[in-house]
Amino acid sequence: QVQLAEAGGGLVQAGGSLKLSCTASRGTFSGYAMGWFRQAPGKERQFVAAIAWFDGSTYVADSVKGRFAISRDDAKNTVYLQMSSLKPEDTAVYYCASNPSMDHLRLGNGYYWGQGTQVTVSS
Repeated sequence: QVQLAEAGGGLVQAGGSLKLSCTASRGTFSGYAMGWFRQAPGKERQFVAAIAWFDGSTYVADSVKGRFAISRDDAKNTVYLQMSSLKPEDTAVYYCASNPSMDHLRLGNGYYWGQGTQVTVSS
């Protein structure tokens, strides 16, 4: 069974940047769309970004468009989320997830999920 592990979270000031990574073990990303989600305290989990397996096309939520970018390195079984111009409202636990179907993934239906990494943006 594929295991996903996020890394790169932390505390950053507003306007700063962070780069999250998600690495798969006991398996590969091959054939899977990969995505990032986040959940702030008291709020529902929210789609952030996703990247397709077959052509690398990306989808980014309007709330982070122009500030966040998703990429993947299949040779390293790793997907990244580059976050820039961070705002306090970006504070959340960030999760990566995978699904063979991009459509299902974007709806929040992850086949595999990571444990999450905390991102805190101070004002």
